[in-house]
Amino acid sequence: MYERVLGASGLKVAPIGMGCMAFSHGYGKIPDEGYSIEAIQKAHEFGCDFYDTAEAYGPNLMHPGHNEKIVGKAVRNFRKDIVLATKLFIPAFSGHGGNSLYKAIRHHLEASMDRLGTDYIDLYYLHRVSHSASVEAVAEVMGLLMEDGLIMGWGLSQVSAATLAKAHEVTPVSAIQNLYNMLERDCEEDIFPYCMEHNIAVVPFSPIGSGLLSGKITVDTKFEKKDDVRNWVPQLSRQNIIGNQPIIDIITGTADRKGCTNAQIALAWMLHKYPNAIPIPGSKNQERILENLAAWNVEFTEEEFQMLEDSLNACRIYGHRGHVEE
Repeated sequence: MYERVLGASGLKVAPIGMGCMAFSHGYGKIPDEGYSIEAIQKAHEFGCDFYDTAEAYGPNLMHPGHNEKIVGKAVRNFRKDIVLATKLFIPAFSGHGGNSLYKAIRHHLEASMDRLGTDYIDLYYLHRVSHSASVEAVAEVMGLLMEDGLIMGWGLSQVSAATLAKAHEVTPVSAIQNLYNMLERDCEEDIFPYCMEHNIAVVPFSPIGSGLLSGKITVDTKFEKKDDVRNWVPQLSRQNIIGNQPIIDIITGTADRKGCTNAQIALAWMLHKYPNAIPIPGSKNQERILENLAAWNVEFTEEEFQMLEDSLNACRIYGHRGHVEE
């Protein structure tokens, strides 16, 4: 299995990581803690060494920081062997930058480290652009935290290429975590070109389109009423599921020819297309987690990839979520 690099940090990881959000948030009822911990540990045994969480995952069903605590318990015995990523959210900031912003972000960081049971974070993201602190000011603080040895690299989530460029000019960005999959391809316009040029990793979340690209979701699929993001994902409306069926058929046909699953095709497609892509599929199901990781064994010939790419490009995509930057 080959490795990929998280940009300026120099951190090397397996080509597919693990999004841990679903153990606390976003997909309805959460599993028992023991099951979640076991799932993360099985992923590590399989070869996964890149885990993604956030301080914000958990309050709807449990409490803020719930996900970080689960991840921390799960990785305790192999913490030094993995790359651990978490995310900072700044809802409001009353200071005026400088030292006060440093103190505010460091407070968030130390709380995350305490929940994760670690004295450093490998990759620390700004979860969303803050209205009360400029991205340049945040970038400056991240540089100071790297000098302190508290973080190894930093990143941004759900931002435009223009915002990324502003931040990168202050402190080199290691990774950007944006929405990207066969149905959400905005990143191909400017994010991937910029990141390829400036040695920045792209960490796609929802790389299987909230499950739609797996072929397991139909117009009859019912999502849970409480804390299930699939209720508002545009591609998962009844009309758009029907409209996007030709894309699912293409993936299914490719998977049948390759002897793998639809989800594995969706992941292998982006791995082949971009050498700096490190997707982090999320699931609360142990079987699905290992299936997703096994996609790093699926390879395309150039002819196979071009046939798939041409077929996808010929399809109209129904529903669009895009990146969030207000």
